[in-house]
Amino acid sequence: MVRKAVASTISNGGYLQGSVNTRLSSLGGKEPPGQEKVVLKRKISLLRGISIIIGTIIGAGIFISPKGVLQNTGSVGLSLVVWTVCGVLSLFGALSYAELGTTIRKSGGHYTYILEVFGPLPAFVRVWVELLIIRPAATAVISLAFGRYILEPFFIQCEIPELAVKLITAVGITVVMVLNGMSVSWSARIQIFLTFCKLTAILIIIVPGVMQLIKGQTQHFKDAFSGRDASIMGLPLAFYYGMYAYAGWFYLNFVTEEVENPEKTIPLAICISMAVVTIGYVLTNVAYFTTISAEELLLSEAVAVTFSERLLGNFSVAVPIFVALSCFGSMNGGVFAVSRLFYVASREGHLPEILSMIHIRKHTPLPAVIVLHSLTMVMLFSGDLYSLLNFLSFARWLFIGLAVAGLIYLRYKRPDMHRPFKVPLFIPALFSFTCLFMVALSLYSDPFSTGIGFIITLTGVPAYYLFIIWDKKPRWFRRMSGLITNSRRHTSWSHRKFTSFPYVVR
Repeated sequence: MVRKAVASTISNGGYLQGSVNTRLSSLGGKEPPGQEKVVLKRKISLLRGISIIIGTIIGAGIFISPKGVLQNTGSVGLSLVVWTVCGVLSLFGALSYAELGTTIRKSGGHYTYILEVFGPLPAFVRVWVELLIIRPAATAVISLAFGRYILEPFFIQCEIPELAVKLITAVGITVVMVLNGMSVSWSARIQIFLTFCKLTAILIIIVPGVMQLIKGQTQHFKDAFSGRDASIMGLPLAFYYGMYAYAGWFYLNFVTEEVENPEKTIPLAICISMAVVTIGYVLTNVAYFTTISAEELLLSEAVAVTFSERLLGNFSVAVPIFVALSCFGSMNGGVFAVSRLFYVASREGHLPEILSMIHIRKHTPLPAVIVLHSLTMVMLFSGDLYSLLNFLSFARWLFIGLAVAGLIYLRYKRPDMHRPFKVPLFIPALFSFTCLFMVALSLYSDPFSTGIGFIITLTGVPAYYLFIIWDKKPRWFRRMSGLITNSRRHTSWSHRKFTSFPYVVR
């Protein structure tokens, strides 16, 4: 089957190929009689948008081991400063994405912005690494945390069997995938509920911490900036850990086409979410230090558990449940957003055609969800996931930095673009510099792991020429790859770049 610009019906009547309203109108074409255009529905309200961002950012880290920042700053005071600054820098990145999302009103996040600014090759490399390694491995890692903490109340006196963790994890992954494949509304509703659970868990820590401060428990804040001096490498690494903890603010841009009134909803959801998360992170760390010293925090394997055992007594048993729910929310939000990335990349001809199919009745990218589920399960039962993520962590910040740098490029090259939301140029400039600095830091501090990650990322270049550029593929190869690329789609990219958005003033 050859891909067409309009939606085409699959033989079993179950799916239609996804399309974008703007593209159809820009091409000036009309749908053939008897064919229905099927798109992802705009069901993401402001509250749902906030829940996607907050629910994806807040995972297990703030409850279990927020010690990467403290370890590399050497003092309580400096660690709190770093948490605050990282929140502000993340807000800068999120505001830059708010401008990109309201200017280029297409789903796909980093991929879409890199495609529009830098062309198809870097965009393909981005989605290639994301599909094969980063997203399946990241989903498997947060899912393993879910499996471990959901079982912890049942194995208080003994070690949790590794097989039991993986089996429960597999069940959790499957539930998330089924949820995202069956209903956008239910996935969003559950995300709202899980976000409230996360915020409740944070409040359970913050409120006793504030009460401790009122009682005068400030001994750990005396000489807050004294202690082990931060090294030249330590401080940048502290920022690296802090920025990683805030990662997730960009996921709403992956689902732009499903956001109600995106020109207002995206900026507002981003600002509210980042304010809530930044204040929550800083106050949670303050609460920890009212009861736990810096030395004890560094030695603790689960800081929230240690804190709650000292202040909340038997209620500390509930902490693993809250951590598991927090992980489940991150799983759900990540899958919801990234499945749209694969859907958009397929629609652009960079992934197999089936991934651009939308279920007629459910209006979900079900094939993309199924493929993500399969890859995640393979990662779950395969090798060292943490090493893979370490190898490729630099790639995330490289491509995010490129996407934000693209905003600056568009300001000068296409000044007449309609921009409902606009940020001062110093915001994207500072944030893109921060991202590229973190990439350079990873090259300096761990050249071996970063070098391996760089090599893995570069495999996307030959893959691009093999699957996308090469037009004279044998029929058996085309069937195997599922990428039936015709030269017209490929060579007309630069034209599409300037005509796919009817709202661009030319």
